[in-house]
Amino acid sequence: MLKVCHLYPDLLNLYGDRGNVLAFTRRCSWRHIPVQVYQANLGDKIDFENFDFLFIGGGSDREQTLLAADLSRQVDSLKRAIEDGLVVLAICGGYQLLGQYYQMPDGRKIPGLGILDLHTHSGSKRLIGNVAVEIELAGKKIKVTGFENHGGKTFLNGVAPLGQVLSGNGNNGTDHQEGARYKNAFCSYLHGPLLPKNPALTDHMISLALERKGMDSTIVPLDDSFEEEANGKMLERLGVRR
Repeated sequence: MLKVCHLYPDLLNLYGDRGNVLAFTRRCSWRHIPVQVYQANLGDKIDFENFDFLFIGGGSDREQTLLAADLSRQVDSLKRAIEDGLVVLAICGGYQLLGQYYQMPDGRKIPGLGILDLHTHSGSKRLIGNVAVEIELAGKKIKVTGFENHGGKTFLNGVAPLGQVLSGNGNNGTDHQEGARYKNAFCSYLHGPLLPKNPALTDHMISLALERKGMDSTIVPLDDSFEEEANGKMLERLGVRR
């Protein structure tokens, strides 16, 4: 059985990001892979090493401050789990939260968890719109799509990007990078939600979770023609070749 942790579902759920958990669990169930979802809320003690997939959604600046303080009590457990290969998907505010800090317009810094070597500055204008990104999964390059809406500009220091921006802004609108990846932790600004729109990415995360669990990571292919067609239409709208 795969154990899923949905972190702060009541506070981090911008733009329907809980759909990422639904996509992960549904694509498991279609393959008869048992899944148990645990919703972790403020004040809960969480043994992150006991889970196979962790989802952290987006929230406001106020919520990030609150959640960073709550998570700081158990950041060591989260660090150990990530180093051990825990599969993580962190979107927008959840992505920023894993970094070193978020700098506000007045120069004040909201401390992050310091797990990933990246930082975020508040920008003068929001970065909004549909995005296409090329990412590499298991040696194969694929194109993913999503929708970004963020005021923060993230800069990577010693961590690799999730992918290269083909259309849109990405992390900061200047370096053509989107998201971050460290081991099995995937970070992105793409809402949509991301996983229902991009089943190949979802399945890759399922395979990684199974492999870490010591289970057979070969999964049965599903009919993704509807999702692939929708993804292709968006790529066409953005002027990106499929």
